[in-house]
Amino acid sequence: MQQDVCVVVPTIREYECLRAYFENAREHGFDLDRLFVLLITEDFCDVDAMERMLAEEGVDGAVYDATRREQWFEAQGVSAFSHLVPEASHAQTSFGLLYMWATPRFERGVFIDDDTLPHDEWDFFGRHLANLDRTDEVESVRSGERWVNVLYQNADEHGLYPRGYPYSAMDETVETGRSRLTDVVASQGLWTNVPDLDAVRILMDGDLRGQAQTRTKRSDFEGDFVADPGQYLTVCSMNLAFEREVIPAFYQLPMDENEWDVGRFDDIWSGVFLKRAADLLGKDVLTGYPLCEHNKAPRPTFDDLNNEVPGLELNEHVWEVVDDAGHDADTWREAATAMAHTLADGDFSEWNNGEFLNHCGNYWLDWLACLSDLAPTRTEAAADATVADD
Repeated sequence: MQQDVCVVVPTIREYECLRAYFENAREHGFDLDRLFVLLITEDFCDVDAMERMLAEEGVDGAVYDATRREQWFEAQGVSAFSHLVPEASHAQTSFGLLYMWATPRFERGVFIDDDTLPHDEWDFFGRHLANLDRTDEVESVRSGERWVNVLYQNADEHGLYPRGYPYSAMDETVETGRSRLTDVVASQGLWTNVPDLDAVRILMDGDLRGQAQTRTKRSDFEGDFVADPGQYLTVCSMNLAFEREVIPAFYQLPMDENEWDVGRFDDIWSGVFLKRAADLLGKDVLTGYPLCEHNKAPRPTFDDLNNEVPGLELNEHVWEVVDDAGHDADTWREAATAMAHTLADGDFSEWNNGEFLNHCGNYWLDWLACLSDLAPTRTEAAADATVADD
């Protein structure tokens, strides 16, 4: 079977967790030959050990530290765009997106965080990929605040809101219905054990170690759902599959390495952009199963707070900024270009660190230029394959 799935794992610590994902695949009969595993790490990490792990598991893949990433940009002829991927940041997942884009055989991607484990009851990779092919009916969700809490199914019990959910959209009234899936472009799995909360909510939960006293369990989740068109939701990249086509609108943004010290919103804001583009193009973002177990390591909650505070006010408004962009878009690139220009050209001086949104917009435009330089057309890729076969 063709190797068509790129699994992207940012890691500096617990890369051994991947053994559990591979074992899950074997137990459920998933063909691991379909996977190429891309580990994104740093120069201070043990690249050789990561490569040995992949070899021992018999899984194809590659490990890229900062030095190797620079070499890759140079080899691809796009060194001018190496600034798009920050060092020592979760937003390095953007390198995985570029790597996918430059490799036409990768039709789909999967993001996995290194502090997670699969649930035995699901074929982790198989369920995600099947989700991307679904055309059945699922629950649809909306609220009067235009934001859907991905933890709504048992919110009356645990009272949790996920990281990135706007404070102004809390205490929403939830309405549900039914919706038929037509073209799923992203499958977001949720998480048991440590919920994905921001530092303010973790502090409110009485936890100084960055985790949260309140934990989620299997019974908190009752199946898959979609947020209605025009509704937004948080997208966490720790357990996520997606179609190649979304990459122009899925840039993870230049977090951490910026003069405003904004961090921790890479997957949150890219999820806002993904949902906006999906709505414009009539696509679906499915949330729910497969679950993963999130085993976030203890760390000072105030460290996360320091990273999040510079962007908290922007997070209340960034969805409003892009909500009116791209009405005439017919492609992912057109939707992404419209949103990027809205950010790059806007006046956000009324908000703390508003210029960071201009910065993000300019980087996003560079992202689109980089994708143009990287990707052969499908016709060119087919011709190359024919030449190689000859």
